[in-house]
Amino acid sequence: MTDNYNDMPQLRPGLWDTINERYPGVMITKDDFIPLAQLKKPLSEARLTFVSSAGVQPKRTMPFDVVHPVGDYSFRRVPSGSKVNDLEIHQIKYPTNGASRDLNVIFPIERLQELAAEGVIGGLTPNFFSFIGYQMDPPTFESTLAE
Repeated sequence: MTDNYNDMPQLRPGLWDTINERYPGVMITKDDFIPLAQLKKPLSEARLTFVSSAGVQPKRTMPFDVVHPVGDYSFRRVPSGSKVNDLEIHQIKYPTNGASRDLNVIFPIERLQELAAEGVIGGLTPNFFSFIGYQMDPPTFESTLAE
């Protein structure tokens, strides 16, 4: 593994440099990664939560502000027992047509419910969390989530 994203194969060479020029300070670097914690009990005894940047939210909740130039720093609680038909995608920064046909592609709520029902995982937290991934001010976003 390399420590420098420029040393990695790229589908569009130079893309990351362009992003860094347009949006200084928003690139993820090696220093941003947090090592994974080891589970201290079997997965079948662990409760799982899910955090998504896909902009999924329960229907009839306040829509994300998808047109603000620096993004929307809020998040939505999604009850882990929700049905796909009770959820919607509120996002314009990526094409959602495929995800609209099967929301589990980007927000695998039914698959996680199935794993819990089968005992593969010990259960689900009461809520999952969703926000929109377009965030141009990471410090403000991080402090908002911390609250």
